[in-house]
Amino acid sequence: MRVVIQRVSEASVTIDQQKVAEIAKGLLVLVGIVPEDTYEDIEWLCQKIIKLRIFGDEKGLMNLSLQDIDGEIIVVSQFTLHALTKKGNRPSYIKAARPETAIPLYESFKKRLQELLSKEVKSGEFGADMKVALINDGPVTITIDSHNKE
Repeated sequence: MRVVIQRVSEASVTIDQQKVAEIAKGLLVLVGIVPEDTYEDIEWLCQKIIKLRIFGDEKGLMNLSLQDIDGEIIVVSQFTLHALTKKGNRPSYIKAARPETAIPLYESFKKRLQELLSKEVKSGEFGADMKVALINDGPVTITIDSHNKE
């Protein structure tokens, strides 16, 4: 499971010209799923995301977590995070999990974040053509892959 985490001052998802999700200060999390992903990947990533200290404290140092600032999360499925670009100029997405595998994991990912955060986790719609708007705060953007724990 691969995520791109962006610290935002606001973010939203629009589908068919209707805003379906919106947050203020918090994290926009783009998530890509491969067939090998498990619930252990979800648990590890969710714990990491919730505890990641990337928000400024009173001295402006990145010392505070999402929980510390009572921030929000918006999650967006993004199979293109697993694009293979070695050959040619057209990316291949064969590593991305098929919907029958990815959807249950995506829903479990959102549910686990919600449990850990103790508040609603907003999201886009799996497989939809979404327009994602954000104001990246910092900018701060971090990638994490549960199969490459660095």
